[in-house]
Amino acid sequence: MSQIKQDKKFYTLKGYALLEANAITSSMEDYLEMAYRIHTSGADIRIGTLAESLNVKPSSATKMVSNLKKEGLVSFEKYGHIKLTSAGIELGKYLVFRHETLHKFLCYINQSQNELEQVEKIEHFINIETVMNIKRLLDSLAY
Repeated sequence: MSQIKQDKKFYTLKGYALLEANAITSSMEDYLEMAYRIHTSGADIRIGTLAESLNVKPSSATKMVSNLKKEGLVSFEKYGHIKLTSAGIELGKYLVFRHETLHKFLCYINQSQNELEQVEKIEHFINIETVMNIKRLLDSLAY
């Protein structure tokens, strides 16, 4: 039987997630990221547009927007436009930055043009310090 250092505590993915105090889920991040992208394009953010952009049903988008509203990230009235709050804009901006940084990094190391699927699978599990270090690495490579 191998010895594991006692100062290291290992957890399952779910265990690490339970240790974090994040109120926003991975799915909520995806919706907020897309809402921010629509916002920066200058288009109105509506449930139908958001659902279509994420390839989900409007009922799913409505539920998720309600969750984002509870967290103070959007304002929304039924059948109206979705508006990002200042907190929603700030977090949305970071989520897009994180996504684009990881995409550039994965394209660089894999010598490809599109790593969207991989980015979607890992972006929710990487902390801001690591994202910033990846950005610094890319900048130093003049990518």
